[in-house]
Amino acid sequence: MIQSDWLQVFKKKKIVVLGDVMLDEYLIGHVNRISPEAPVPIVSLEKEDLRLGGAANVALNLKSLGIETYICSIIGDDKDGESLLQLCKNQGIYSSGLQLVKNRKTTKKTRVLGNNQQLLRIDSEQINPINAEEEQFILKYLKELFNNEIDALIFEDYDKGCLTPFLIKEVIQLCKKYNVITTVDPKKNHFFNFQGVDLFKPNLKELKEGLNMDFNVIDNKEFNHAVEELRLKLEHKITLITLSEQGIYINNGVKHFIVPAHLRNIADVSGAGDTVISVATLCLLAGLSMENIAEVANLAGGLVCEKSGVVSIVLEELINELEEKNISISY
Repeated sequence: MIQSDWLQVFKKKKIVVLGDVMLDEYLIGHVNRISPEAPVPIVSLEKEDLRLGGAANVALNLKSLGIETYICSIIGDDKDGESLLQLCKNQGIYSSGLQLVKNRKTTKKTRVLGNNQQLLRIDSEQINPINAEEEQFILKYLKELFNNEIDALIFEDYDKGCLTPFLIKEVIQLCKKYNVITTVDPKKNHFFNFQGVDLFKPNLKELKEGLNMDFNVIDNKEFNHAVEELRLKLEHKITLITLSEQGIYINNGVKHFIVPAHLRNIADVSGAGDTVISVATLCLLAGLSMENIAEVANLAGGLVCEKSGVVSIVLEELINELEEKNISISY
């Protein structure tokens, strides 16, 4: 069976996710009429759902694949922060690296859904950078954690203030000292702070914004030039670029190619990037080939897009998909 050996490697790994955690709230109901007060739909509320989002959803993806998972971030000492801690506890994610601070608000995205359509999103957040004391809490926590033989660290940046240039630099140096693999899901503000990481995974929009370039055709002269610029500036090992419906591009400085996306019934693309960085990191740890890293991450990202809202990958579904597509694993 396809999953026999390399998937067993997953269960022996320990990974910490560092970055912006958030709470995803869903208010779900039906719309039968328009409000007489304003031209807006009235949602008859039927269900309220809280889920882990941002870096916490990356941690949930890892846990769903059988990984010993740790989460590290700064959150508010508020009701939403307590909800985040409880959700992590419920999922078996180690959350002692989440520091609650009184002068900070926990990021929460509230989505209102009516008749299976998203009608509104409300963001409650505080995005100023964390202070020096909070940076030192994270560094102290990671140093203690790395003595427990951590295999990889995922930087999950949503530009919400947890990752600062100083912290990023210090953590990368710490990872190199302890031989911890580093992978990155970036955003624009700190795009070029992740010098020398093992895997860097922007999407196409982030690549264009980070380099301040624009191009329409994938894998042509302009696109290849953008990738070269990125690799020169960051000096990282593997570039993994998600291309939405066009698939995934991968480049290790020696060879590069695109793995096409599979035809799917897309319900929601929210959280697909979280799944891709989780699975790509695991494939890298398992020693899979370049082709397999891209193929397996591509399949996993596509699978979660078939479900509504931010969801994590299901191991059995990934295994079935790999077997259905007859993807052979190589090292």
